[in-house]
Amino acid sequence: MEFKEGPLRATLSTIGRKTGKEHAVELRAVYYRGNFYFSRRNPDSDWLKNAAANPDVTVIIGDTSFPGRASVVKDDALARKISALKYSDRRSEDSRIVLEVRPCG
Repeated sequence: MEFKEGPLRATLSTIGRKTGKEHAVELRAVYYRGNFYFSRRNPDSDWLKNAAANPDVTVIIGDTSFPGRASVVKDDALARKISALKYSDRRSEDSRIVLEVRPCG
């Protein structure tokens, strides 16, 4: 399945770093250059901490799911690009922690 680059609604499923149980949260995401991106202004989100502890995640869009490998984006230019794609207002200027999910398989 191909996606148009830009923002979309997706569910990110992670494995709890403390419980070991699956956790799913619906988030606004960005599809860009074949990868999915999720972002937060602060690092306190459980989904972000879970993905950092166990990078094997699943992205679900509609009836389709994709296993993926998550990593925190270190490239500031890429993080700014994701924010610009995700938001069309002043929020695009906020500093964010960006999680990249590369589809596997």
